[in-house]
Amino acid sequence: MKKITVSDFTLLAVCEQDLSLTFRERLAIAESLDASLVDAIELPVLINSKENEVIYRTIASSVKNAVVKIPVGFDSDSVKRAFDCIKGADKKCLQVVVPVSTVQMEYFHHVKAPVMQAKIGELVKTAKEYCECVEFVALDAFRAEEGFLTECAKTAFLSGALCMTICDDAGVAFPEDYERVVKDIKNACDIKVNVKPSNALSLAPACAISAIKAGADGVKTSVVGEYLSPSVFADIVRAKKNELGVDAKIDVTNVKTISNTINGVAEKVQNVADEKISANISANATMKDVSDTVKRLGYELSDSDIGKVFEEVKKVTAKKESIDEKELEALIASTAMQVPSTYHLVNYVVNSGNIIPATANVTLEKDGEKFTGVSTGDGPIDASFHAIEQVIGHHYELDDFQVHAVTKGRGAVGSSIIRLRANGKLYPGNGVSTDIVGACIRAYINALNKIVYEEN
Repeated sequence: MKKITVSDFTLLAVCEQDLSLTFRERLAIAESLDASLVDAIELPVLINSKENEVIYRTIASSVKNAVVKIPVGFDSDSVKRAFDCIKGADKKCLQVVVPVSTVQMEYFHHVKAPVMQAKIGELVKTAKEYCECVEFVALDAFRAEEGFLTECAKTAFLSGALCMTICDDAGVAFPEDYERVVKDIKNACDIKVNVKPSNALSLAPACAISAIKAGADGVKTSVVGEYLSPSVFADIVRAKKNELGVDAKIDVTNVKTISNTINGVAEKVQNVADEKISANISANATMKDVSDTVKRLGYELSDSDIGKVFEEVKKVTAKKESIDEKELEALIASTAMQVPSTYHLVNYVVNSGNIIPATANVTLEKDGEKFTGVSTGDGPIDASFHAIEQVIGHHYELDDFQVHAVTKGRGAVGSSIIRLRANGKLYPGNGVSTDIVGACIRAYINALNKIVYEEN
């Protein structure tokens, strides 16, 4: 019986729909998918955001069963940045994701077919230098010029790609189209073929079945959007696997529950207007309103700390009509859970550039004794956090990480809010400095001192 791989791109689909999930929600989705035994979990393309890098590295290290996949971008530098985000995963794969239809090649990348074909080979070879598993993803495959998709598949295969994916981004393909294209590619080269059918015409399950009958090796699923649902594919496998002569690793007994959980998260985020109304705290809010919102954000504060936060909320709302969740978290970080400092920042030195790895030298003081940590990282902030962890000899889960400017101008003051998780509890930290790296270091130490105080 042939094994069909299931690669889920729910996290990518969420990004495509502009659903702004939190760090914790994205991690929960990845862990739920991993528990459902899908073969691979796909991440969105990396945007130049420190927050996304931290999130992707956390997801990569948290996933234990599935392959973690990430797109590499369109140049050699972006390949390394993408790999750095998933290098901590037990199983990893780099994806070369490019359009193969004339309209998308010219609109998005301003290139003709021969140039794109050469670019596919170049990107696959570069990705292969970092990762053994490289996948070629052909966007808008069913609108490609006749024969071009097959030529691109051959180029990717000869350059080292182990598999490829055929995508119907326009939602125009019929089941017989999948059968034809899969057979053409299989006859041209020995690359594994996955399909990512659109459900715009309610044909995703039928297209997947036709592709599998034609020799496809895997399907791609998503809980959100107009795509093949993992629960639907699980039902197909359960009902027809003997007739089709295929099986899939996906947990057909549990996937519906997981899908419902993820759908609940997506629906909550989708309803942005209602969420904002319920999240905002007005000038008329009671202490119970503030306490309930604090608990919903994941904080466990004492009655005394709730009182302090409530007093600050009333001061702020006396000047403006309401505050949102981010502003409330800033008040929690700067007002609640204030404890004596066990660790004090003495000094730090950070070196960073586009041709050298970021390094940080951080010196902390504890009980009158100084300790220094030196580490590298993916950027100056990441290196600084690693240096602090070297000093304390422990790694805490970074649950959230925010940076914003408090004042304007070249000498603007930066503020950082960090949430560390220890023993299932969140500890917020706040740091302010004209140097944003310094603000992040101070925020981390602020949160760290709260953890140490409670543990002792």
